[in-house]
Formats: sequence, structure tokens, C-alpha cells
Amino acid sequence: MVMFLFLVVALAVVVGAVTLAVVGGGDNAPLPEAAPERLQDSLPPDRPVSRADVDRLRFPLAARGYRMADVDDALARLAAELAERDVRIAELESALAGARAAAHRSLDNPAPHPEDDQR
Repeated sequence: MVMFLFLVVALAVVVGAVTLAVVGGGDNAPLPEAAPERLQDSLPPDRPVSRADVDRLRFPLAARGYRMADVDDALARLAAELAERDVRIAELESALAGARAAAHRSLDNPAPHPEDDQR
């Protein structure tokens, strides 16, 4: 019976020592508190997003997949830039259609040459 009690106490001391070694110690702890993973290479804030930016984009893993905030931020940024590009494309297509219409009108109604007025 004494041997059994000695083994239980020894086991409790070993478990306690390992627990203190891992958890205790403050700033000098062997396993410091790990900061949650954050998105390392986010989309560039100072220029439009390119295809290479989207290809490089990797989201850090979280407990259930990806961090929703990082994914939502990236999707919101991409949606905003796509909307801006759609507006710009529509403006350019409208300007091109206007230029083509003006060119077509000028071909249908050529301007009189100054030589024709002198005759």
C-alpha cells in the first residue's frame, strides 16, 4: 500500500511540474501565448488589385476553416474594384459609341471643300 501511495504522489508531482513548466513563467514561459494568424499579404491599399495579387492571396486557417473577417474584407475590396471597373468600362464603351457615331455622320455628310465654293 505504501508503494502505491508513493507512485501516486510521484505521478502528481511530475504532472504538476510539467504543467508549471508549460503554463507558468510569465514572459519567460517556454510556450508563450501564440497570436492568432493574420492575413500576411493583404490586397494592396495604394493601387488597384491585379491578377497576381489575387493569385498570391492566401487566407490563414482558423478553427473552422478561414477567418471570416479576412475573407469578407478581401471579397468586399474585390467587389468594390470590380464595380469601379464596370463603371469605367461602361463609360469607355459609351465614349467609343459616340466617337463611332460622329465618325459615321461625318462620312455620310462630308464637309464641302473650299475649292468647290470658288467655281
